[in-house]
Amino acid sequence: MSETHLELTKVGIEFPTPKGPFRALQDVNLKIEEGEFISLIGHSGCGKSTVLNIVAGLYGATEGGVLLDSREVDAPGPERAVVFQNHSLLPWLTAYENVELAVDQVFKKTKSPAEKKQWIEHNLKLVHMDHAMHKRPDEISGGMKQRVGIARALAMQPKIMLMDEPFGALDALTRAHLQDSLMEIQKDLNNTVIMITHDVDEAVLLSDRIVMMTNGPAATIGEILKVDLPHPRDRLALADDPTYNHYRSEVLRFLYEKQRKVEH
Repeated sequence: MSETHLELTKVGIEFPTPKGPFRALQDVNLKIEEGEFISLIGHSGCGKSTVLNIVAGLYGATEGGVLLDSREVDAPGPERAVVFQNHSLLPWLTAYENVELAVDQVFKKTKSPAEKKQWIEHNLKLVHMDHAMHKRPDEISGGMKQRVGIARALAMQPKIMLMDEPFGALDALTRAHLQDSLMEIQKDLNNTVIMITHDVDEAVLLSDRIVMMTNGPAATIGEILKVDLPHPRDRLALADDPTYNHYRSEVLRFLYEKQRKVEH
Protein backbone atom coordinates (compact mmCIF):
# COMPACT_ATOMS: atom_id res chain seq x y z
CA MET A 1 0.00 0.00 0.00
CA SER A 2 1.58 3.32 -0.97
CA GLU A 3 1.57 6.36 1.27
CA THR A 4 -1.50 8.60 1.36
CA HIS A 5 -1.04 11.44 -1.12
CA LEU A 6 -4.13 13.48 -0.33
CA GLU A 7 -6.20 13.18 2.83
CA LEU A 8 -9.50 14.79 3.78
CA THR A 9 -10.22 14.44 7.49
CA LYS A 10 -13.58 15.22 9.09
CA VAL A 11 -14.22 17.97 6.54
CA GLY A 12 -17.37 20.01 7.10
CA ILE A 13 -18.45 23.40 5.79
CA GLU A 14 -21.19 25.89 6.50
CA PHE A 15 -22.18 28.84 4.32
CA PRO A 16 -23.97 31.88 5.71
CA THR A 17 -27.39 32.52 4.15
CA PRO A 18 -30.14 35.07 4.94
CA LYS A 19 -32.01 32.22 6.69
CA GLY A 20 -29.03 31.26 8.83
CA PRO A 21 -26.08 28.94 8.25
CA PHE A 22 -26.41 26.24 5.58
CA ARG A 23 -24.41 23.07 6.25
CA ALA A 24 -23.23 21.77 2.87
CA LEU A 25 -20.82 19.05 4.00
CA GLN A 26 -20.44 17.01 7.17
CA ASP A 27 -17.66 14.67 8.27
CA VAL A 28 -16.09 13.90 4.86
CA ASN A 29 -13.15 11.49 5.21
CA LEU A 30 -11.15 10.31 2.21
CA LYS A 31 -7.61 9.06 1.56
CA ILE A 32 -6.27 9.13 -2.00
CA GLU A 33 -3.05 7.55 -3.22
CA GLU A 34 -0.69 8.96 -5.82
CA GLY A 35 -1.75 8.09 -9.38
CA GLU A 36 -5.32 7.23 -8.40
CA PHE A 37 -8.27 8.29 -10.52
CA ILE A 38 -11.19 9.14 -8.23
CA SER A 39 -14.68 10.09 -9.38
CA LEU A 40 -17.14 11.95 -7.16
CA ILE A 41 -20.73 11.19 -8.08
CA GLY A 42 -24.09 12.14 -6.57
CA HIS A 43 -27.20 14.17 -7.22
CA SER A 44 -27.10 17.94 -7.78
CA GLY A 45 -26.63 19.82 -4.55
CA CYS A 46 -24.81 16.97 -2.79
CA GLY A 47 -21.64 19.01 -2.29
CA LYS A 48 -19.41 17.43 -4.96
CA SER A 49 -18.15 20.79 -6.22
CA THR A 50 -17.75 22.00 -2.65
CA VAL A 51 -15.40 19.08 -1.90
CA LEU A 52 -13.41 19.91 -5.04
CA ASN A 53 -13.25 23.61 -4.14
CA ILE A 54 -11.95 22.78 -0.65
CA VAL A 55 -9.21 20.58 -2.14
CA ALA A 56 -8.44 23.38 -4.64
CA GLY A 57 -8.07 25.80 -1.71
CA LEU A 58 -10.88 28.03 -3.03
CA TYR A 59 -13.02 27.37 0.08
CA GLY A 60 -11.81 26.93 3.64
CA ALA A 61 -13.43 24.07 5.56
CA THR A 62 -15.41 25.06 8.67
CA GLU A 63 -14.19 21.89 10.39
CA GLY A 64 -11.50 19.37 9.56
CA GLY A 65 -8.96 19.87 6.84
CA VAL A 66 -7.02 18.65 3.82
CA LEU A 67 -3.43 17.43 3.70
CA LEU A 68 -1.45 17.06 0.47
CA ASP A 69 1.77 15.12 1.04
CA SER A 70 1.37 15.85 4.77
CA ARG A 71 1.09 19.64 4.27
CA GLU A 72 -2.10 21.51 4.99
CA VAL A 73 -4.03 22.90 2.03
CA ASP A 74 -5.26 26.39 2.89
CA ALA A 75 -4.98 28.33 -0.38
CA PRO A 76 -4.96 27.68 -4.13
CA GLY A 77 -1.65 26.46 -5.57
CA PRO A 78 -0.23 25.28 -8.90
CA GLU A 79 0.22 21.74 -7.56
CA ARG A 80 -3.59 21.45 -7.71
CA ALA A 81 -4.81 22.39 -11.20
CA VAL A 82 -8.54 22.80 -11.85
CA VAL A 83 -10.36 22.03 -15.11
CA PHE A 84 -13.86 23.51 -15.16
CA GLN A 85 -16.88 22.52 -17.24
CA ASN A 86 -16.79 25.83 -19.11
CA HIS A 87 -13.05 25.60 -20.01
CA SER A 88 -12.55 29.25 -18.79
CA LEU A 89 -10.06 30.16 -21.54
CA LEU A 90 -9.32 33.82 -22.18
CA PRO A 91 -11.09 34.54 -25.49
CA TRP A 92 -8.57 37.07 -26.80
CA LEU A 93 -5.62 34.67 -26.46
CA THR A 94 -4.74 31.74 -28.73
CA ALA A 95 -4.65 28.17 -27.42
CA TYR A 96 -0.86 28.47 -27.16
CA GLU A 97 -1.09 31.77 -25.24
CA ASN A 98 -3.70 30.38 -22.85
CA VAL A 99 -1.34 27.54 -21.93
CA GLU A 100 1.59 29.96 -21.83
CA LEU A 101 -0.13 31.96 -19.06
CA ALA A 102 -0.11 28.92 -16.78
CA VAL A 103 3.46 27.99 -17.72
CA ASP A 104 4.68 31.52 -16.97
CA GLN A 105 2.97 31.40 -13.61
CA VAL A 106 4.73 28.17 -12.57
CA PHE A 107 8.01 28.09 -14.50
CA LYS A 108 8.92 31.76 -14.98
CA LYS A 109 12.19 31.39 -13.09
CA THR A 110 13.09 27.79 -13.94
CA LYS A 111 12.58 27.42 -17.70
CA SER A 112 14.29 29.39 -20.47
CA PRO A 113 12.10 30.87 -23.24
CA ALA A 114 13.07 27.97 -25.54
CA GLU A 115 12.25 25.40 -22.84
CA LYS A 116 8.93 27.10 -22.15
CA LYS A 117 8.00 27.02 -25.84
CA GLN A 118 8.90 23.33 -26.05
CA TRP A 119 6.90 22.57 -22.88
CA ILE A 120 3.78 24.44 -24.10
CA GLU A 121 3.90 22.62 -27.44
CA HIS A 122 4.47 19.28 -25.69
CA ASN A 123 1.32 19.72 -23.55
CA LEU A 124 -0.81 20.81 -26.51
CA LYS A 125 0.46 17.72 -28.37
CA LEU A 126 -0.57 15.50 -25.43
CA VAL A 127 -4.20 16.56 -25.91
CA HIS A 128 -3.94 16.43 -29.73
CA MET A 129 -4.22 20.21 -30.15
CA ASP A 130 -0.81 21.02 -31.66
CA HIS A 131 -2.44 21.55 -35.08
CA ALA A 132 -4.64 24.39 -33.71
CA MET A 133 -2.35 26.01 -31.18
CA HIS A 134 -2.53 29.43 -32.82
CA LYS A 135 -6.31 29.57 -32.99
CA ARG A 136 -8.41 31.57 -30.55
CA PRO A 137 -11.26 29.93 -28.56
CA ASP A 138 -13.97 31.31 -30.88
CA GLU A 139 -12.28 29.55 -33.82
CA ILE A 140 -12.38 26.05 -32.30
CA SER A 141 -15.10 23.62 -31.14
CA GLY A 142 -16.25 23.00 -27.56
CA GLY A 143 -14.31 19.75 -27.37
CA MET A 144 -11.15 21.46 -28.59
CA LYS A 145 -11.55 24.24 -26.03
CA GLN A 146 -11.80 21.61 -23.33
CA ARG A 147 -8.63 19.94 -24.62
CA VAL A 148 -6.81 23.30 -24.32
CA GLY A 149 -8.15 23.64 -20.75
CA ILE A 150 -6.71 20.21 -19.94
CA ALA A 151 -3.37 21.10 -21.61
CA ARG A 152 -3.22 24.29 -19.53
CA ALA A 153 -3.79 22.29 -16.33
CA LEU A 154 -1.22 19.61 -17.29
CA ALA A 155 1.36 22.26 -18.19
CA MET A 156 1.45 23.34 -14.55
CA GLN A 157 2.77 19.83 -13.75
CA PRO A 158 0.28 19.54 -10.92
CA LYS A 159 0.35 16.77 -8.35
CA ILE A 160 -3.42 16.63 -8.62
CA MET A 161 -5.84 17.40 -11.43
CA LEU A 162 -9.24 18.55 -10.18
CA MET A 163 -11.91 18.23 -12.87
CA ASP A 164 -15.42 19.59 -12.36
CA GLU A 165 -17.63 17.82 -14.92
CA PRO A 166 -15.06 18.58 -17.62
CA PHE A 167 -17.05 16.87 -20.39
CA GLY A 168 -20.54 17.74 -19.16
CA ALA A 169 -21.32 20.27 -21.91
CA LEU A 170 -20.08 18.14 -24.81
CA ASP A 171 -21.89 15.84 -27.23
CA ALA A 172 -21.54 12.08 -26.68
CA LEU A 173 -18.95 11.45 -29.40
CA THR A 174 -16.68 14.34 -28.38
CA ARG A 175 -17.04 13.24 -24.78
CA ALA A 176 -15.97 9.68 -25.65
CA HIS A 177 -12.87 10.96 -27.50
CA LEU A 178 -11.89 13.14 -24.55
CA GLN A 179 -12.39 10.31 -22.06
CA ASP A 180 -10.06 8.17 -24.18
CA SER A 181 -7.50 11.00 -24.29
CA LEU A 182 -7.71 11.42 -20.54
CA MET A 183 -7.10 7.68 -19.99
CA GLU A 184 -4.10 7.86 -22.33
CA ILE A 185 -2.64 10.91 -20.58
CA GLN A 186 -3.14 9.43 -17.14
CA LYS A 187 -1.41 6.20 -18.19
CA ASP A 188 1.58 8.25 -19.44
CA LEU A 189 1.83 10.69 -16.54
CA ASN A 190 0.39 8.64 -13.67
CA ASN A 191 -0.99 11.84 -12.14
CA THR A 192 -3.71 11.87 -9.51
CA VAL A 193 -7.14 12.92 -10.77
CA ILE A 194 -10.30 13.80 -8.86
CA MET A 195 -13.21 14.24 -11.22
CA ILE A 196 -16.82 15.21 -10.59
CA THR A 197 -19.29 13.58 -12.94
CA HIS A 198 -23.01 12.92 -13.27
CA ASP A 199 -22.33 10.18 -15.80
CA VAL A 200 -22.28 6.67 -14.37
CA ASP A 201 -20.56 5.12 -17.43
CA GLU A 202 -17.87 7.79 -17.37
CA ALA A 203 -17.24 7.13 -13.68
CA VAL A 204 -16.90 3.36 -14.14
CA LEU A 205 -14.82 3.64 -17.32
CA LEU A 206 -12.25 6.07 -15.92
CA SER A 207 -12.02 5.50 -12.17
CA ASP A 208 -10.01 3.39 -9.79
CA ARG A 209 -12.58 4.28 -7.11
CA ILE A 210 -15.98 5.94 -7.24
CA VAL A 211 -16.91 8.08 -4.24
CA MET A 212 -20.70 8.29 -3.93
CA MET A 213 -22.07 11.29 -2.04
CA THR A 214 -25.29 11.38 -0.03
CA ASN A 215 -27.83 14.12 -0.72
CA GLY A 216 -27.36 17.47 1.00
CA PRO A 217 -27.69 19.35 3.24
CA ALA A 218 -24.91 17.95 5.45
CA ALA A 219 -23.81 15.72 2.56
CA THR A 220 -21.12 13.15 3.21
CA ILE A 221 -19.59 10.07 1.59
CA GLY A 222 -22.20 7.33 1.38
CA GLU A 223 -20.19 4.55 -0.25
CA ILE A 224 -16.89 4.06 -2.01
CA LEU A 225 -16.75 1.55 -4.87
CA LYS A 226 -13.40 0.11 -5.97
CA VAL A 227 -13.39 -0.48 -9.73
CA ASP A 228 -11.20 -3.50 -10.30
CA LEU A 229 -10.93 -3.47 -14.09
CA PRO A 230 -7.53 -3.73 -15.80
CA HIS A 231 -6.08 -0.73 -17.68
CA PRO A 232 -6.10 0.28 -20.49
CA ARG A 233 -9.89 0.10 -20.67
CA ASP A 234 -11.73 -0.24 -23.93
CA ARG A 235 -15.31 1.05 -23.88
CA LEU A 236 -16.49 -1.36 -26.59
CA ALA A 237 -15.03 -4.43 -24.92
CA LEU A 238 -16.45 -3.34 -21.56
CA ALA A 239 -20.01 -2.91 -22.85
CA ASP A 240 -20.60 -6.67 -22.52
CA ASP A 241 -18.29 -7.26 -19.57
CA PRO A 242 -20.28 -8.60 -16.57
CA THR A 243 -17.87 -7.01 -14.05
CA TYR A 244 -18.26 -3.59 -15.68
CA ASN A 245 -22.04 -3.96 -15.67
CA HIS A 246 -21.98 -5.03 -12.02
CA TYR A 247 -20.11 -1.83 -11.06
CA ARG A 248 -22.49 0.22 -13.17
CA SER A 249 -25.54 -1.24 -11.46
CA GLU A 250 -23.97 -0.69 -8.00
CA VAL A 251 -23.63 3.04 -8.71
CA LEU A 252 -27.14 3.26 -10.18
CA ARG A 253 -28.57 1.44 -7.17
CA PHE A 254 -26.90 3.90 -4.82
CA LEU A 255 -28.12 6.93 -6.77
CA TYR A 256 -31.66 5.82 -7.53
CA GLU A 257 -32.57 3.59 -4.60
CA LYS A 258 -30.49 4.55 -1.59
CA GLN A 259 -30.22 8.26 -2.42
CA ARG A 260 -33.28 8.82 -4.53
CA LYS A 261 -33.68 12.54 -5.13
CA VAL A 262 -36.93 13.82 -3.75
CA GLU A 263 -38.26 16.46 -6.13
CA HIS A 264 -39.82 19.43 -4.38
